[in-house]
Amino acid sequence: MGKVTDIAQLEALYGVPAKPSLTKVADHVTPLYAKWIAASRLCILSTVGPDGTNGSPRGDDGPVVQFADPKTLLMPDWRGNNRMDCLRNIVADGRVSLMFIVRGSNNVIRVNGTAEVTIDASVIAGFDDRGRKPRSVIVVRVAQVYIQCARALMRAQTWDGTDESTGLPSLGEILTEAEAGFDGATYDATWGARAKETMW
Repeated sequence: MGKVTDIAQLEALYGVPAKPSLTKVADHVTPLYAKWIAASRLCILSTVGPDGTNGSPRGDDGPVVQFADPKTLLMPDWRGNNRMDCLRNIVADGRVSLMFIVRGSNNVIRVNGTAEVTIDASVIAGFDDRGRKPRSVIVVRVAQVYIQCARALMRAQTWDGTDESTGLPSLGEILTEAEAGFDGATYDATWGARAKETMW
């Protein structure tokens, strides 16, 4: 009941998009979009595969991607938990979306396109960071790039400095909930040192 079942019904509900929301869409990374993306150290990578969808935060201590050319972005796959959810999806399907976030800005740059995972040594060498290298690099072919309306981050008051994490369960507590007998307290107590040694 109440389910929208076709596009015409959806369009009748929302109406015609404002002209700027269409004008802002480019099929490549323009110089101004490049400037914005280069300032981003955090990106949400979304993929789709045979087992469903996946969204993953990708962060770096500098730009989160490099530019091969205006149609191609390079994202290193720095150390994580080895689940490889996004990488598995990219190998199986290739469709991706990225949301580039810059701390302090309510705007988000969105990129849609396709991707592949490469282990080409010459590409990986471009991400040599103090002797550290990613095991693979995600090569994104840009189909669309555009700036997102700021309303969502404004509504959420994302950058007002408020810490709302007090009282939230820790990862150790969540693991203890998931597996009887798991020592979540020790996991949490040792996480900081472990993360420091395994960040890259």
